Amino acid sequence: MPEFGLIVKHGSGSKRIEIQCKHQNGLLYVVPSEASWVCSEDLIHAHALAGFFGQLAELNDDRVKEIMRRWGLYYRQRPLASQDEPGEDAG
Repeated sequence: MPEFGLIVKHGSGSKRIEIQCKHQNGLLYVVPSEASWVCSEDLIHAHALAGFFGQLAELNDDRVKEIMRRWGLYYRQRPLASQDEPGEDAG
């Protein structure tokens, strides 16, 4: 039986994010890029997704807004966590 949900799989230098439910199934690849060099390999997928959605939202494009609304997706950037907080990864 397939695993449903978001499953992050670690490869050598990349991440694969399996996105699956009974009605949809996709695979998102995250690889190092010019915008992700500042982040650790462990968190590159979070860095890339947050950056991508941040830039996508900044486009202020009605087509992007409509498709996100259609799928019930909303993105809001938040302040960065303090690096002094326990449990935070420096990256």
